[in-house]
Amino acid sequence: MVNIGIPVPPGFTITTKVCANYQQTKVIPEDVIAQVKENVARVEEEMHKKFGDVNNPLLFSVRSGAAASMPGMMDTVLNLGLNRAIVEAWVQRTPEQARFVYDSYRRFITMYADIVMRVGREDFEHVLGNMKEAKGTKFDTDLTADDLKKLVNKYLALFERKSGKPFPQDPWEQLFAAIRAVFRSWGNPRATMYRRLNRITGLIGTAVNVQAMVFGNVNDRSATGVAFSRSPSTGENFFYGEYLVNAQGEDVVAGIRTPQQIGKELSLKWAKEHGVSEEERKKRYPSMEEFMPENYNLLCSIRAKLEDHYRDMQDIEFTVESGRLWMLQCRNGKRTIQAALRIAIDMHNSGMISKEEAVLRVDPEQVDHLLHPNIEPDSAKSAKPMGKGLAASPGAAVGQVVFDAESAKAWAAQGKQVIMVRLETSPEDLAGMNAAQGILTARGGMTSHAAVVARGMGRCCVSGCGDLVISGKSFTLNGNMIREGDVITLDGTRGLIYKGALKLKPASLEGDFKIFVQWCQELKRLGVRANADTPADANKAREFGAEGVGLCRTEHMFFEADRIDAMREMILASTTEGREKALKKVLPMQRGDFEGLFRAMKGNPVVIRLLDPPLHEFLPHERFAQEELASKLGVPVEAVRRRVKALHEQNPMLGLRGCRLGITYPEIYNMQVRAIIEAAVAVSKSG
Repeated sequence: MVNIGIPVPPGFTITTKVCANYQQTKVIPEDVIAQVKENVARVEEEMHKKFGDVNNPLLFSVRSGAAASMPGMMDTVLNLGLNRAIVEAWVQRTPEQARFVYDSYRRFITMYADIVMRVGREDFEHVLGNMKEAKGTKFDTDLTADDLKKLVNKYLALFERKSGKPFPQDPWEQLFAAIRAVFRSWGNPRATMYRRLNRITGLIGTAVNVQAMVFGNVNDRSATGVAFSRSPSTGENFFYGEYLVNAQGEDVVAGIRTPQQIGKELSLKWAKEHGVSEEERKKRYPSMEEFMPENYNLLCSIRAKLEDHYRDMQDIEFTVESGRLWMLQCRNGKRTIQAALRIAIDMHNSGMISKEEAVLRVDPEQVDHLLHPNIEPDSAKSAKPMGKGLAASPGAAVGQVVFDAESAKAWAAQGKQVIMVRLETSPEDLAGMNAAQGILTARGGMTSHAAVVARGMGRCCVSGCGDLVISGKSFTLNGNMIREGDVITLDGTRGLIYKGALKLKPASLEGDFKIFVQWCQELKRLGVRANADTPADANKAREFGAEGVGLCRTEHMFFEADRIDAMREMILASTTEGREKALKKVLPMQRGDFEGLFRAMKGNPVVIRLLDPPLHEFLPHERFAQEELASKLGVPVEAVRRRVKALHEQNPMLGLRGCRLGITYPEIYNMQVRAIIEAAVAVSKSG
């Protein structure tokens, strides 16, 4: 950004190679320590401030910087360099900034405790919540300088009690401890899981960016925000972003306060959706375009410059300090698959990128997300939503309500569809978000952790539902009481929440997806055949561009209710004649299946695998089911049990299956081959 003339606070980067070395040795090399000190001196000259100086202190942020974007997964420490002496001197020197200084210090203590000392931030948040409750206020910004001074003292005492040592007062000690903590965060459970879920491989670690602090919480002429150069949900070409006045960046992404829109048009839309009057909107939730017009216009020009330079949608973090705009970082933005398609197509049509590059811009893993369902229009018409939030990640989901990540994982492991409901999500909720069909949060905007991660995962998400009140294992929403285990439906495309299960419809090949598939067909060098075991599967495969069936597993055809009994009769028969008699019942069914497959493929190749699995898989193993089968076939139940025991495989992969099954019972394959040939002849004759 610096090279293209964008205002960025000065800083320096410690490379990923140092991180890789640290993972093995747990030590920062002496030559790296020397280089850090040299670069701190350079930043001091540029900022005309001194690191650790009581009268003119330079403060730093310490951030991760991996080659692949991993939003919220690794750690950041802000306001590094503050201590008691600096804070007291600063307040004495500029009493009007007392609130900002104490606010910055209490944030630094919390982050240092959580990230560097690993004692967690929950107790600190609890102390803050108690103070707000005692003061009768809802927001951090309503606390006075005196309140925050008391809070700092409570935080320092809590830090010493939790960590067993006093809060470090040496800024250099703070800096190197934070650098080690960011390196360490490369291997934390949430970052490791995120890389695994998103198939991020081949990276040796994270870089560490040490950057001079600029503050969005100095006064009411200061702000912080996150913006996307295009919509991360739909890909529409408009500038989308959120900001908070008198705040720091973590407040926006954490969802602690519901942020304001940067553009007036979206601000008006937001107010209408949330029932906020125009008078209240202007007073409490003005857009950046209205509240800081000069900085908004500058931000718009930076947006255009960044997109032109990187030729991709950008995720931008910015801070306004006392009226001056600074860019903190930019990266290619995380987006839904719908947005990825729209952006790739629009950028090609505008001449920014080639068709080949447009196709390669779409992550093949993400294309799977297009197969997610949406609510049936008729079902939606007859249902009244309980409430509305932000349409953070599109698609629809139906599931039972759970309130924490552990429950989401446990219930999903039992085969249940779940919706995870949270006040706000954090990186620790990643496993639960992955297990859930959808996510609903009371706080947070379109750039909150829940929204960004859900979009990347292809999960339906409704965030920032302000009317949602969570209490233990239940929530209320506009008079509706929903308990754990109750079923709700989320519409992440429109931000709606429904009581009960609405009917969902599968995705189809249309719009941008259809254009994308056509471009892929034009450019491809390899053909794709699908796995399809039924005519319905084959029709869907053709719809999505498959050039044939690469594998039809015929055993799946035998498990349907009207066929399984004939198969069991065949297995229990003790003679070839008995087996052939049972297989005659299956023949017309198999022939019908194959005719459907051939018609769906319209002359394209179909590869059929004859019966493969061991025969014991077709027999019932529960006592009552064995008794029921014996009664249905008119055979002794002991005969059924003996046959089940005789066919049981210790290692089915090496047992009586595949060609060995066909050699042992050739009448099975005779019947299947007959069905295939008769079906091919019948379809051929019918044209």
